[in-house]
Amino acid sequence: ILPMAPHHIRKYQETDRKRVLDLFSQGMFEHVPATFRLVLKMPQTFLVLLGVPIALLLVSGSWLLALGSNVTLLVFLWLLARQPWRQYVVMCLQTDLADINKSYLRARGSCFWVAESRGQMAGIVGALPVEDSPPGRKQLQLFHLSVALENRGEGLGKALVMTVLQFARAQGYSEVVLETSTVQQDALTLYLRIGFQKTGEYFLSKIFRLLGISIIQLKYCLPSAQDGGP
Repeated sequence: ILPMAPHHIRKYQETDRKRVLDLFSQGMFEHVPATFRLVLKMPQTFLVLLGVPIALLLVSGSWLLALGSNVTLLVFLWLLARQPWRQYVVMCLQTDLADINKSYLRARGSCFWVAESRGQMAGIVGALPVEDSPPGRKQLQLFHLSVALENRGEGLGKALVMTVLQFARAQGYSEVVLETSTVQQDALTLYLRIGFQKTGEYFLSKIFRLLGISIIQLKYCLPSAQDGGP
């Protein structure tokens, strides 16, 4: 329990499952509007939104058809912006989040936590060992940090990350790594402020590349036991 705070952090229990999955999904789909704005700013999008209605107007002479085509195009672009996040949610629900107990709580070096605020679940985070850690380094990867919209600004995100760092040090890990995207600016700012450093950047899929959304890789080097706390 974190002292002097209106919240506490505990290990996941199976009764938390529905709320955890809701928090995770909501947190991901929250990035759709920002992704949509990115799509609208792309030069190709501007040319299509301008060119298609003009072409239809010239061919048909109908303003109604021209305006209708733009509405159709905007709906298509919204679905395009939603697709990568939907893809990621579906993948996670079929892999590590399909059985959280099995994925995170069966082995000693992994865990999944929930944060409660005023009696309600308000945040989640998980951590799994990196199987192909570089030689001489033992890495723990942070997954699925998410805080409910109504609980932002309470310090929950930082508290959950610090819980992972403390767990990693207690388990003898030398580094904590994670991945986030260029759309998730609040999370990126939080990680950098805590002390994570950028180590790489790549595109997760063709859709992410098309939308110009890159995945940023971050790392936090844990001090050795004699150096004091993280």
